[in-house]
Amino acid sequence: MPKTLFSSQWSANLPRNMIENSMFEEEPDVVDLAKDTTAFPITYEPRSSRLLVRGLGENDMDEDEEDCESSARLLGMSFMNRSSSHRPSAEQNYNVVQSCSRPTARTMVACVLFLVIVASMTMVLYFLPGCTFTKDGCPKRNKTTPLELVYPLATNGELFPWTQLRLPQSVHPLSYELTLTPDLDNMTFAGIAVINMSVLHNTNRIVLHGLNLNISNIGDGPASNVTVLQYKANQQIAVKFTEYLKVGQYCVLTLTYSANLSSTYDGFYSSSYTDKSGTKHILAATQFEPLSARKAFPCFDEPAFKATFLIKINRKQNYTTLSNMPQDEFERTSVNMSTYLVAFVVANFSPISKNVSGTLVSVYSVPEKKEHTEYALEAASKLLEFYNTFFDIDYPLKKLDLVAIPDFLAGAMENWGLITFRETTLLVGKDSSPLEKQVVASVVAHELAHQWFGNLVTMRWWNDLWLNEGFATYMQYLSLQEVFPELQAENLFLSVRFRVMDKDALISSHPVSTAVVTPEQVEEMFDSGASILLMLNAYLPGEQQFRKGIIQYLKQFSGSNTETNNLWDSLTQVSTPHQNVSEMMSSWTSLKGFPLVSVSRKGDEVTLTQEHFLLTPANASHTSSLWEIPVTYVNDSCSVGPECRQNFLLKAKSGTFKVPESVKWLKLNYQNTGYYIVDYGDDGWTALINALSTNVSILTFEDRASLIHNMFALSRQGRVSFRRVLSLLNYTYKETETAPVTEALLQLNNIYRLLEKRQEFDLMSCMKTYILDHFGALMDNQTWGEEENLSKQELRSALLSMACSLEKENCTQSANDMFKQYVSNQTRRIPGDLQQVVFSVAAQSRTDWLILYDMYKQSTVDAEKRNMLLGLASTQDTQILNEGLKGDVIQTQELPLIINTVSRGFAGYLFAWDFVQVNWDRLIEKFLVGSFAIQSIIKSVTSPFSTQAHLDQVKAFFSSLQERGSQMRSVQEALETIRLNQLWMERNLSTLRELLTKIQSQPQKEEPGVSH
Repeated sequence: MPKTLFSSQWSANLPRNMIENSMFEEEPDVVDLAKDTTAFPITYEPRSSRLLVRGLGENDMDEDEEDCESSARLLGMSFMNRSSSHRPSAEQNYNVVQSCSRPTARTMVACVLFLVIVASMTMVLYFLPGCTFTKDGCPKRNKTTPLELVYPLATNGELFPWTQLRLPQSVHPLSYELTLTPDLDNMTFAGIAVINMSVLHNTNRIVLHGLNLNISNIGDGPASNVTVLQYKANQQIAVKFTEYLKVGQYCVLTLTYSANLSSTYDGFYSSSYTDKSGTKHILAATQFEPLSARKAFPCFDEPAFKATFLIKINRKQNYTTLSNMPQDEFERTSVNMSTYLVAFVVANFSPISKNVSGTLVSVYSVPEKKEHTEYALEAASKLLEFYNTFFDIDYPLKKLDLVAIPDFLAGAMENWGLITFRETTLLVGKDSSPLEKQVVASVVAHELAHQWFGNLVTMRWWNDLWLNEGFATYMQYLSLQEVFPELQAENLFLSVRFRVMDKDALISSHPVSTAVVTPEQVEEMFDSGASILLMLNAYLPGEQQFRKGIIQYLKQFSGSNTETNNLWDSLTQVSTPHQNVSEMMSSWTSLKGFPLVSVSRKGDEVTLTQEHFLLTPANASHTSSLWEIPVTYVNDSCSVGPECRQNFLLKAKSGTFKVPESVKWLKLNYQNTGYYIVDYGDDGWTALINALSTNVSILTFEDRASLIHNMFALSRQGRVSFRRVLSLLNYTYKETETAPVTEALLQLNNIYRLLEKRQEFDLMSCMKTYILDHFGALMDNQTWGEEENLSKQELRSALLSMACSLEKENCTQSANDMFKQYVSNQTRRIPGDLQQVVFSVAAQSRTDWLILYDMYKQSTVDAEKRNMLLGLASTQDTQILNEGLKGDVIQTQELPLIINTVSRGFAGYLFAWDFVQVNWDRLIEKFLVGSFAIQSIIKSVTSPFSTQAHLDQVKAFFSSLQERGSQMRSVQEALETIRLNQLWMERNLSTLRELLTKIQSQPQKEEPGVSH
């Protein structure tokens, strides 16, 4: 390739925070690092209006400091304690900068004097008797201990010239040219990476990422003056030179390498599927987020190192290739992007396509499932048009591919221009139910939102991952409500917010924006960002103010990297009247968890008090947090419509506002748009419970569901009694809306399953009677035919799933009848929302389990196949765990789902826990430590426990793992959850027995009306 690469066209692609005018600077050089010369011959470019890359925050050393640094290194010393004026900040990685310039006389004198002092101190220490210095002199002899190395050892035993997880900022990549040759027969690939870089600081080494790559050559030929070192602990490669690269130079690094295709679900990995004829097909795909691009090519694998990519893939004739840009030898990406967004697929897939506003939108699948791609194409096309308009920025690439990968662990991945999906999240049949279509539309909406939030504007580092994920989740639900209102996404979003709060209430949680220093912490990041954004949008006056703020943010930082404050500043700039959004919102991203707002009232004065809501009792350092809370409330005079909402900003520990004395009750957090929990006190709860028992429609369904969720959370914390919980649930005889019913059933089922695992069979019987007493009539009112309304599908699915799990006779009989009809005539489809309950009931019979297993092997409808798997895993036959681990009939990607389902049942939960312990090393070979899959497995097998014996067992097992998993945050969450289960049982078991026994002896209530 030509060495005079960088003209003004290259400068145009530089990140904006790296550009300065070059009129006063020396002309930059272009250096090919691969050439075997000692002088690094430089080809000067003609002067032009080219822009010059400057530093990203590192401090330049003056000449004297550089020369002394170089001299000291001759003695093997390292200056790690530099004066404060030259010490990098917390966010700036320490970078040793050296110079090869001729030292001045003053410099030489200073350095000689320094070396004399160092030598004198060394001699004094050497001749002193072995001593440990204390205030009392020398009472103790020194023990002989080896000196710790400042730098770690590379794989070849040499010192590796970098110590930190994050890379130095000495050079910045501008472009990559990647040539890849996968060999799917031998599961290997070869690659050539040509990286064009700009030098920001004088340096004689380049540190970048690479993992499990066998580097065979640097450049086009032998390079005797170049040394390549690898440090596997930090997954880094260092390329060292005998001469220095100078500030302002451009350089080219060419690396030839080979590697095995990954056997896990990250990096460049192999996958396969078997078609209807039984033929096995091999393919290869990528999953790079967060830290796995380094497994496919040497790179600067951090979000802030954006560059362009030109990708060439050599393949056999019977394969096609896809990447971020069109064609086999893909065009150079027209946008700078982070390495985790690079993607390529080598397979034999079939597409359907449509042109949308100048972008070719295509959906790819294995050939035999092509007919299942039409809905995804429709959804993607409509959502792309919506986002183009909503963000006032057109999608910037020529094409947008959505690809269903047969063996894919994540739900989906937002690679720019090449979004990859699980088959279950992209493919649905023509006769699929609205509930199945909601899954596909929801995931597509999320991933398309990422094309702006995450791809166009990217967080600077993983601590602000919420800027990607929080926005994508929020826009996912906002867009569905606008584009596909029939999918009724509001119920789903409400449930998601409840579950996020459940996790965020643990003391082992973390702030939305939190320090990330290890790969496992990157993997374990989750956030409540969508809930916070919903709250902010609901608080800002005017319908369009929030939208204007995010458009300002996207346009200002297009192509760049950002931090949380950049978002708040953009929203502040457009606020009218002016509001300091940063001041209000900073606590929501910097503090762990969320607040509890307690309400008390005297006459016309209402007092609100805030504190940190934690399920586990904490010390003062955790409870002193203060948020600026945009409180919303309604009262009995006006409580349903949006015009009823009133606002109060709670800035301090407590605050007061006035209401008319005639107001009977207050409901805070209107429609649950705020990210906080409310305790109304005895009088407040009594008033709300009485109001609901009189008129269930006095509050919106969101508010009724939030009361149920808040009440159970307060009970779990120990703030309210379980007697109060049951008092609230008395109104549910009259409840027919989906969100309140499903939330109540979920919470009651959790308690029922804990009682089951503790073998409290008498109490289980009482709880069963209680549930059927409150919801049995509503269960009986459900039909078993096709249902078009999605909300009614959700309600029916929850009710019948609970009824059949409690072995309600008419439910299990109907399910068995439907399964027999399906077996005898498979053209007669089971409605999508009923498939899981029908297959779960049928699988309890050994004969029907075997029939279902055969049907699973033959099915090509992904949503149906997943429901079959849930049925197979809901029985006492735990052999399915081993089937999932082997990955022959059941793909290993489904193993977390299988473990979760087996763990729910009384017959399987101990088998699942034993299975995880025995097979832990195999599990972390397939799923990365800290990955969502591992987090899910840990939660599934430990959440049923509520005894000290199980707590001790779980603690002992994970402690024994050490670096193989003991450090994960999900382990701490698991231990805390077991303690909370144990504590809840200790507090409530006797009360539960008394209350449920008393309720069971009472006559049943009248049945409510038919569900609507």
